[in-house]
Amino acid sequence: MAIEVVMPKLGMSMKEGTVSVWNKEVGETVNKGESIASINSEKIEMEIESPAEGTVLDIKVSEGEGVPPGTVICYIGEGNEQVEEKKERELQPNPKKERKKISPVARKIAHSANLDIDTLVGTGPGGRITKADVLHALPDQKEKELNETEHPPVNMMRKTIASRMMESLQTSAQLTITMKADVTKLIKLQHQLNVTAIARHDTKLTMTDFVAKAAILSLLAHPVMNSRYQNGRVETFEYVHLGIAAALDNGLAVPVIRHAERLSLIELAKNIKLYGKKASEGKLLHDEINGSTFTITNLGAYGVEYFTPILNPPEAGILGVGTMYETPVYQDDELCKGTILPLSLTFDHRALDGAPASAFLSTVKAYLEKPVSILL
Repeated sequence: MAIEVVMPKLGMSMKEGTVSVWNKEVGETVNKGESIASINSEKIEMEIESPAEGTVLDIKVSEGEGVPPGTVICYIGEGNEQVEEKKERELQPNPKKERKKISPVARKIAHSANLDIDTLVGTGPGGRITKADVLHALPDQKEKELNETEHPPVNMMRKTIASRMMESLQTSAQLTITMKADVTKLIKLQHQLNVTAIARHDTKLTMTDFVAKAAILSLLAHPVMNSRYQNGRVETFEYVHLGIAAALDNGLAVPVIRHAERLSLIELAKNIKLYGKKASEGKLLHDEINGSTFTITNLGAYGVEYFTPILNPPEAGILGVGTMYETPVYQDDELCKGTILPLSLTFDHRALDGAPASAFLSTVKAYLEKPVSILL
């Protein structure tokens, strides 16, 4: 009996998912657990794995098409099985016309070129329309192939990021201030603690972990930064739901560590690594990327020092972390080599002014420069 593969529900707030790429075509065999398609919804993208070994009997949703969770996107079964067609007739007892057989790639090109697939003649097995059939019907085959290669469609994740960034800039009064923290002592402490952290907890403490802990403590001391401006008033939060921006191959995700104020440094480090891993594997759920009250974004790995982070709406603040660099510094009136960490804070001027924002950033700087205070 044919097995239905449905669009999964990635969270309570998910309304629609889009098939971004089909990795298999009708008639191809698949192994259990093998990726058959990539789907995305807002800022989440993940692979759909085959629930069983068999053959792709039919594909019900084309690339770029959005459907609600629970919608059947394809059928998998035995190579000569026709059950999926019977099920389709049962669901639609009076179909107006027979569904055209067309490969996912051919459907995608035809859609981009505004070609009516009902007018195309298929030369593939069983009259299936192939990519060559569609290209043959185009007025300029080479030009269309070039456009298809150079101008791929924007996926839902990219569209969501673009929409949210424009919304952020257009609906808030953003201002960025910068400071530099001398993290020479922190680096020494980090090396000392990692001996125990790795041995006892199998977790290595990173600079992001310390910055996150310093930011959480500073948010508790300056709650106006842990806020949002909505409906003409400033709403502050007693808890810290910390967003940690994670760069992906095809976009950006911001997993949320809920009630981060309750976590120890080692617990925080474990959560940051866990959610970072889930983000890179495309396994984040909708509920794991919503509800943050403050965000940290780190571009240090790319050699960037100071930059202008864009607010993650509706948050009132986002902290940018740059790349560390060595420079001469004074310690107890003695000139020696030190390590500087650039910090960039963007805040919503509607929710708070420059003075309290500067006070918050100064507190972050103080925690990083006196790292023992982070542990107490």
